[in-house]
Amino acid sequence: MVETTLPGIDEILKASERISGVATVTPLVEIPALSRVARREVYLKLECFQPIKVFKIRGAYNKVSQVRANSVVAASSGNHGIAVAYSSHLLSKKCTVVVPETAVKEKVDTILDYGAEVVKAGTLSSEREAKARDIARSTGAVFIHPFNDPDVIAGQGTCGLEIAEQLRDFDSVLVPVGGGGLISGISIALKALGLEAKIFGVEPLGAPKLSASLNAKKAVVVPSPKSIADGLLPSALGRLTWQACSKNVDGAFTPSEDEILGATRLMAKTARVIAEPSGAAALAPLFSSASRTLGRRVVVVVSGGNISLDLLREILAS
Repeated sequence: MVETTLPGIDEILKASERISGVATVTPLVEIPALSRVARREVYLKLECFQPIKVFKIRGAYNKVSQVRANSVVAASSGNHGIAVAYSSHLLSKKCTVVVPETAVKEKVDTILDYGAEVVKAGTLSSEREAKARDIARSTGAVFIHPFNDPDVIAGQGTCGLEIAEQLRDFDSVLVPVGGGGLISGISIALKALGLEAKIFGVEPLGAPKLSASLNAKKAVVVPSPKSIADGLLPSALGRLTWQACSKNVDGAFTPSEDEILGATRLMAKTARVIAEPSGAAALAPLFSSASRTLGRRVVVVVSGGNISLDLLREILAS
């Protein structure tokens, strides 16, 4: 029977032990140049420094390492697929990843490099998940959900443990939101550890599932999410992630495409950190009119660095 309740701090601590030596304890560093521009202290939690350049390794390995079956299947825009493929490679499991027809080539290539099979299906997260579940039913593989799974959430929560250990005094944390696994895990960890910092989600203006849900006080589905930040495009939060966000998250920002690209550019040119748009998005609210709610010391989670080379060239040239 699949567990359907949110993990607590004990599960996150166990996940930390389980992923030790696989996931990296990533740096949390102040970037003085960014602090000057933002007029407050800005600390970057550099998940783009993970072995696969994205935080997803935390939750994926915590989950896949507990799967008894010899094969797994995932649905992903790219990063979760990379993480499941990498984890499966380390654990000698067969892996299939369903990606959208529009998946970033570099992400698909990385999934293939780790020995996984890639299947393309549609453009929406719902289409990918339906195909992946079909494969699971027909092959006996275990479906690894990208966010609505307590083991995945617990794994992502280890990022929150590290933040609390690295910087005890901060006013707020900005976390990119796709399906909500990362912000759920971080928020559970920080609240359990007694930190009073505010927790804000950041999602594209074209995929505002968290902000819409917070406003409606119930889970909301965004029919046709669109953004260059491909990792933040699920059309809805999961049941578990909405439960965590509704309890722990203080608000959500929805930067425009130009603001997300501007944050990606600023990250590269000012901080010398290469992040994909999904990973850099959390920086954007620091320069919005609502930034006054963030306080004087802000942690920005840079969730991933698997950027298209063509987009990187375009950003650096502008």
